[in-house]
Amino acid sequence: MNKGQKRSALSYIPGLTNNSVLKLIIFCSTAYVMLSVSWAIILIVYQGNLDNFHTYFLPNLGLPMLSGFKSHWWTLLTYGFFQFPLPFSTGLLELVSNMVWLYCFGSVVQMLVGPRQVIPLFLYSLLSGGVFYLLVQLLPGEFQHSQALILGPRAGLIGMAAAAITLTPKYRFYLTETFSVPLLLVAGVFAVLMLIATGFYLPVIFMLAGGGLMGFGYVKLLQAGYRPGQWMYTITNKIESLVTPAGDASWQRYNKRTDVLNNLYETKKSTAPKNIDDILDKINQKGYNSLTKEERKALMQAGKDD
Repeated sequence: MNKGQKRSALSYIPGLTNNSVLKLIIFCSTAYVMLSVSWAIILIVYQGNLDNFHTYFLPNLGLPMLSGFKSHWWTLLTYGFFQFPLPFSTGLLELVSNMVWLYCFGSVVQMLVGPRQVIPLFLYSLLSGGVFYLLVQLLPGEFQHSQALILGPRAGLIGMAAAAITLTPKYRFYLTETFSVPLLLVAGVFAVLMLIATGFYLPVIFMLAGGGLMGFGYVKLLQAGYRPGQWMYTITNKIESLVTPAGDASWQRYNKRTDVLNNLYETKKSTAPKNIDDILDKINQKGYNSLTKEERKALMQAGKDD
């Protein structure tokens, strides 16, 4: 009797398998809820005393100043996925706003280069932004800051916006068949809002610049034929193969078939780039809704294989 592979609860969410933007939104939202619940539990248990929350939780999640980074180096990997839960109304509004921006720019990137590039791009942008935030503090001068820790995905959002603009600067969001908004205008409004939110504090401005440069550089590497995020999927595929039951032959065949398709994509890029370029040009000029069913299928197939 073939029991098959067990599916996680998230696998039943429609469209989640090939939607990395949705995965990021779910992950960041879950992280916010977990941090908020932790705050609430500590508030109740310690009768309003939040010293433990500020001592044991936030310092191990948020990116500190350079002087405290040596003892909390892992925060370079965690700061971008959590947001301050307090005050609750403001924190929730900020979360919703960030996730809307992530969907806005991430969906463009995912549509043009495929879901496999979204998560690596987001992670690289967070890392680059964090490194810039720390390195700028080596410059001469005193940096006065309004908060001790940095939390939030701002560097990743800037990186996603920069990647979308680099991929298709003439792209337009078609709200109706006749009314559209240029991507550059949306990105410009987003950049101004992000800049204002920094309070013009130099290290945070550099953090945003680092995320934006990474988004630009990541796309340029893709266009040059490199695949900077492939190693992540190679590792996850190996881990999945180790934990997959030996009798689950269907899942093993799926992994092998995926590897074959990824290898074939390099050949396919050289044999049919003109068709994809024509589709992208059409999107720039008339919007995604102008594509025929066959063109959409060809674009999605190219993205999945990448």
